[in-house]
Amino acid sequence: MELKQMRQKSADELNKHLADLQKEQFALRMQKATGQLAKSHDTRRVRREIARVKTLLGQQSAKQ
Repeated sequence: MELKQMRQKSADELNKHLADLQKEQFALRMQKATGQLAKSHDTRRVRREIARVKTLLGQQSAKQ
């Protein structure tokens, strides 16, 4: 998801997206541990997107 799209979302939507990303990150970690991970760059992508969502949530809470 692009940053512009994420900025338009509410805090509840961002929290849902964050939970989905954390589930995806867990699944990728399990694949890596069992040797089934084909695209190792996905772990980096998910980790960075989690950071983006957390940053936006922090910015939204600072505005209020």
